[in-house]
Amino acid sequence: MVNLKKYNGVLKHFVLFLTFILSVSCGTQKYQVTKIEGKEIPITDKNKEVPEIEAFIKPYREHIDKDLSTVLANAPETLDKSGQWQTTIGNLMADVTFQRSNMVFNKREKKQIDICLLNHGGIRSIIPKGNVTARTAYEIMPFENSAIVIALKGEHIMEMLNYIISEKKPHPLSGMTFTIDKNNAPKNILIQGKPLDSGKIYYVVTSDYLSNGGDKMDFFKKGVASYDLEYKLRNILIDYFKEVDTIPVINDVRIRVE
Repeated sequence: MVNLKKYNGVLKHFVLFLTFILSVSCGTQKYQVTKIEGKEIPITDKNKEVPEIEAFIKPYREHIDKDLSTVLANAPETLDKSGQWQTTIGNLMADVTFQRSNMVFNKREKKQIDICLLNHGGIRSIIPKGNVTARTAYEIMPFENSAIVIALKGEHIMEMLNYIISEKKPHPLSGMTFTIDKNNAPKNILIQGKPLDSGKIYYVVTSDYLSNGGDKMDFFKKGVASYDLEYKLRNILIDYFKEVDTIPVINDVRIRVE
């Protein structure tokens, strides 16, 4: 006669064992990357994959090239970076950045920009005499810098002026004029045609790179407020080129020396 009690005990243990196995096998498995393999595909004339790659990117290249090559304006003469305290291309870039940024700033914040300061080293090309295209803007400003407005106290504006004098570079400047006296100090400072007021807050548009202290412009980091216009400097140029027929040559004196 079969011992049912003993049989039921064995069956019970078997079911528990089977349940444990199933629970382990159905649990979440964790995987780890143990090896990464890559393949270098050289793009050369000897590579059999070149024609396929070329065929794939050709329509995109042609579309982009067409957009970049479209004539937007005309320059009566070449604008470049040559000059002691200011340059023709620097004056244009500062004025254009000032004007177009102010449109956005005024609409958003109901405030007016007072000054524009950019950096001489950020200008990477010229505006050649003749046709001006979107490619021209990309060559001048190949970086992804955007316009930022920084609110600076009058004392920080003085730091800005002393920086410009000490650097001895024609940093693009708009909205402000001053004279460098015989002691290498700024005087006759006018902002929007009015004397510098040490107790006033001035709104200065610059690039996001400079606003973070780039090119040792640490005075920007002392701003009491900042406003990201989300407007790339390159796009500011392109939008300006689209609006004008002829690029002006701006030679007015912004920094004088005794």
